Amino acid sequence: MNKNEIVGRKSYQCDIPFRVIQIYENNGQRYALLYGEDIRLIADAPIDDLLPLDGNKTQQLLAPLRSLEEQSFQLFRQDFKVIKERQEYKSTSGYNSEYQLFHMPGKVLHVDGDPAYLKKCLTLYKEIGVPVVGVYCDEKEMPLKVPRWVEEFRPDILVITGHDAYSKHKGKKTDINAYRHSKNFVATVKKIRQKHPNLDQLIIFAGACQSHFESLINAGANFASSPLRVNIHALDPVYIVSKLSYTPFTERAHVWDLIRNTITGEKGIGGIETKGVLRMGMPYHPKNE
Repeated sequence: MNKNEIVGRKSYQCDIPFRVIQIYENNGQRYALLYGEDIRLIADAPIDDLLPLDGNKTQQLLAPLRSLEEQSFQLFRQDFKVIKERQEYKSTSGYNSEYQLFHMPGKVLHVDGDPAYLKKCLTLYKEIGVPVVGVYCDEKEMPLKVPRWVEEFRPDILVITGHDAYSKHKGKKTDINAYRHSKNFVATVKKIRQKHPNLDQLIIFAGACQSHFESLINAGANFASSPLRVNIHALDPVYIVSKLSYTPFTERAHVWDLIRNTITGEKGIGGIETKGVLRMGMPYHPKNE
């Protein structure tokens, strides 16, 4: 078993492809620290329980999720087109202005506990057209480092994500100590809200797979995972905050409109009514480009 190898857990019928992040020993037994290949789940498993997956098997397991990725992206593009056309119509009094508009979508600071997922997310932000700063940070270091980055980059929207997991043997689902990284996400949100308490002036998405949703919302997150403690897709945070980035600041984004086109849906993502951050201006002169 090697680092970065793609494996499945035999005890779970190899239902989820994982990446081996670290191999370690505990009480004389060898274990692997695993990150979900397309979902934000972290797990530990005995080496004996792991089965290497070849490329064909990995693609077979990931195919349904990849199909959902494409579907979500197409639905997002349709939503964005409607938002853009509606806002241009309002701003030009029914297209009666001779001037073209320019758009200023909200800037995102995306802090991710997985460098591979961060790269995927930044690629999608770029394709959508959302201005973003991406930073890798271990979940345990987020409460210390993320508040400094918020002051440095001054984002409109903050994403705090990475990997998480609920462990039944550590406690009930209501006990935040039974979660791998929920405490770190909650502590980060609380620290940021001490200086930025207004939920519309800094929008926060926080959480990963199976995260303690209620604690994150109570700490001050506008959107969080995971209401039913299910796994969320690596790109779900991108769809949520991109929609907010392109929602006009004069409008409120309804929760269902934001989560309905995510890959996970309302079982994995929830939140509160939040104002958009898009601003539009004129005139736009393409000759100056």
